[in-house]
Amino acid sequence: MEFYATMPPGIEDIASEEVKKLGGKIKEIRRNKGRIFFEGDKSLIPKLNFFARCVERFIVLLEKSEFERLEDIYKSIKRLDFYFLKGKTFAVRSLRVGEHDFTSIDVARVAGQAIIDSYMESYGERLKVNLNEPDVIIRVDVVNNEFFVGIDTTGDDALHKRWWRVYNHPAHLNSTIACAMIKLAEWDKGKSLIDPMCGSGTIPIEAALIGRNIPTGKNREFAYFKLIGREIPNYEENNDVMELYGVEKFKKHVIGAIKNAENAGVLDTIEFKVGDATKLNGVYDCIVTNPPYGLRIASKKMIRELYIKFLKSAKDCIHDKSKIVIITAEDKLLRTAVEISKLNINHERFVKYGGLNTRVFVLTQ
Repeated sequence: MEFYATMPPGIEDIASEEVKKLGGKIKEIRRNKGRIFFEGDKSLIPKLNFFARCVERFIVLLEKSEFERLEDIYKSIKRLDFYFLKGKTFAVRSLRVGEHDFTSIDVARVAGQAIIDSYMESYGERLKVNLNEPDVIIRVDVVNNEFFVGIDTTGDDALHKRWWRVYNHPAHLNSTIACAMIKLAEWDKGKSLIDPMCGSGTIPIEAALIGRNIPTGKNREFAYFKLIGREIPNYEENNDVMELYGVEKFKKHVIGAIKNAENAGVLDTIEFKVGDATKLNGVYDCIVTNPPYGLRIASKKMIRELYIKFLKSAKDCIHDKSKIVIITAEDKLLRTAVEISKLNINHERFVKYGGLNTRVFVLTQ
C-alpha cells in the first residue's frame, strides 16, 4: 500500500525516521512542505496511528497527480475504484494551498460528486454522504498545481490533539513539534530535562510519555476502526521515574500543567513549580522550551531582554554535553541573545508553527 503523512512543515526528516522505525519504507520527503510518502502493508495503519509522535495524520494514497482545471480533479477521481465504500457512508475533507480560481469547498463538492458518479457507474448504487459522522473520510488536498486523494486513517482529530490535554494554554505548543524538539535535544529517559517556560506542560509531559512508552493513540478513536476493525497494537507501558521539570511564571498555568500531567498519568515523574526562567538553578542535560514571541502583549525590547537573561541563566545550568532547544518567531532577537551569552548554534531549522514561520535552534556551550 502507498501512504502519505502530514506534519508541521520543517520536521519531515524527524517524522520520516519515526515512520521507518515503525516499518514504513520512505519513498519521498517533501522538505518544508509537511508531507512524506511511503509504502507498507495494512498492518502499518494501527501502528502508525498509535505510536507516531511527530506526525499529524496518516492517509492511504489513492491518487497523486497534477492538474490545470477543477474538471481534471473530477476526471481523475472518477477513474478510481471506491469498492471499499460498499455499505458505508463517506465525506470529503479538502485542503487547498496556493492560488486558484476555486475554493476548498468547491474541491470537496467536485470530488464528492466524482466519487458518487464512479460508484454508481461501477456498482449501480448511489453512495450515502454523512458530513458529520462518516464511516470513511476521503481527503483531497490541493497544493498549487498538484492534488492528493486518499483514505484518512486518523480521523478529523489530528494526532497532535493529544488525549491527555484538559487544560489549554492560550499559546500551547503543537505536541508533534514538542516531540521533534525533544528528539533534537537527544534526550532519553536517563537524562534530565527542564522546560523553564513550560506553559501547560506540553514538553515535559511528552518526554514522560516517551520515557514510559505511553502511545499517542491511547484513549482515542480512529477513522480506521470503521475500515479494518478495532485493531489495537500490543505495547507495554512502564513506571520509570525520570528527572523532568517544568517551570512557569504564572501559577494558573502551573495548575493547568499539573492537571494535564495527572490526566496523562505522568505527574509522579514531573516536578512543576512557579518560577522565573531568568533565574534557573541546578544542572540539566536538556533544556527544551517554547518562550514568548511578543505577539500578544510584550514589546520586542521586552522579548530581547527576556531572551538575553534566559540564555545567560541557562548557560550556568548546562554542562559540555547539554543541549538547549528553543523555538521562536523572533530568530533575530534570539541570535543576539546567543551571541551575548556566548553560546553556540549547533543546529537550526525552519518550522511552520500554526500560521507562524518559526525557527528551532539547538544551542551548546
